[in-house]
Amino acid sequence: MPLFDLPLTELRQYRPAVAEPDDFDDFWAQTLAQARGHALEVRHQAVRTGLRHVQVRDVTFAGFGGHPIRAWYSRPAGVAADLPLVVSFLGYSGGRGLPHEHTLYPSAGYAHLVMDSRGQGHRNSGGHTPDPVGTTPSKPGFLTRGVHDPAEYYYRRLFTDAVRAVEAGRTLPGVDPDRVVVAGISQGGAIALAAAALTPGLAGALIHVPFLQHIRRAVEITGAAPFVEIADYLAVHRDRVEQLWRTISYIDGVNLAKRAHAPVMYSVAMMDTICPPSTVFASYNAYGAAADEGGSGPVRKQIEVWEYNNHEGGGGHQEAKDLAWLAELLGG
Repeated sequence: MPLFDLPLTELRQYRPAVAEPDDFDDFWAQTLAQARGHALEVRHQAVRTGLRHVQVRDVTFAGFGGHPIRAWYSRPAGVAADLPLVVSFLGYSGGRGLPHEHTLYPSAGYAHLVMDSRGQGHRNSGGHTPDPVGTTPSKPGFLTRGVHDPAEYYYRRLFTDAVRAVEAGRTLPGVDPDRVVVAGISQGGAIALAAAALTPGLAGALIHVPFLQHIRRAVEITGAAPFVEIADYLAVHRDRVEQLWRTISYIDGVNLAKRAHAPVMYSVAMMDTICPPSTVFASYNAYGAAADEGGSGPVRKQIEVWEYNNHEGGGGHQEAKDLAWLAELLGG
């Protein structure tokens, strides 16, 4: 795939106006208050995995609506100290799969919690968390589930689950609650960004080739899945254009990025047809804006640019950079 988006020099200055509802902060404050009205109900039990140097526990906690959300919690075997925790989130349609598929962070000396995505998991090794909420007519996939109303939208539930995952992670045995980092790639990057915007006191965030940033532009310049779900939906529901974009504005990563304040590393791939570079830079350039305006900034941030890659991004090369960044950030 050749370069198709704005040149890198323009991307570094790209700060588009993204629609933001007047009640954005109230919407999320009320959403999280409702979620916290349910006991967190963190439960966990050891599981046998065949991994000699990694201990794993099967975790359940209460997410949006008190619904049970599954996760794997892993840490280096034989280590008694409280460790920094990486809470990671999954790509589109992926599930938490099997414990041995998530060994990078415990192998590097960190505790790790990987959250299942409700209702997803029909790809890779599968998931274990249903979404008990129904939906009005929608395009197959997740982008238009409940899009008729911000209160009913699928990503309101998923982003709330992410905040609760961080809160649950802080209660787990062997975790230093003051050193928690959120992380994700693609949809996982969008979820990590939401957690970074909506959760106080995070130590850092790793947000790689993130999905759901500057969403209207993405829909208009790429025909790739999953963004094409929105175009296909609007091609049928011609009278719902404004309502859809109003709902989307509550979860657009650019609006969330403004409110984040933890140190962050982003990554972007310049030939990415799924999450176009301009949408990622729109988010990155907005990241920490509220902290800057409030006088507590600037927020520490950096972005890795992969010039000749599509949505696979930096792959193992990015992981190596992540580990070096975490070691410097967390002091070890």
